[in-house]
Amino acid sequence: MEFLDKLPLSLAVFGCLTLGLAPFLPEPHIWEKLKMLASGTLQKPVDIFDLCFHAAPWLLLVAKLARMAVVR
Repeated sequence: MEFLDKLPLSLAVFGCLTLGLAPFLPEPHIWEKLKMLASGTLQKPVDIFDLCFHAAPWLLLVAKLARMAVVR
């Protein structure tokens, strides 16, 4: 938990806006992979890795915000 306490919120947001949404065109990768997951076509290991890679900043941001809510 100490890691989340020391992590600046701005860095987590920056990670979401860059890595979390890259590539921006034609649509963010995370959105494409979530649609594949919902339709059941997310099967190749590279696609699963890609989902995890682009979801990591979002999960970190959610954890940081949850930690900030609990600590206050």
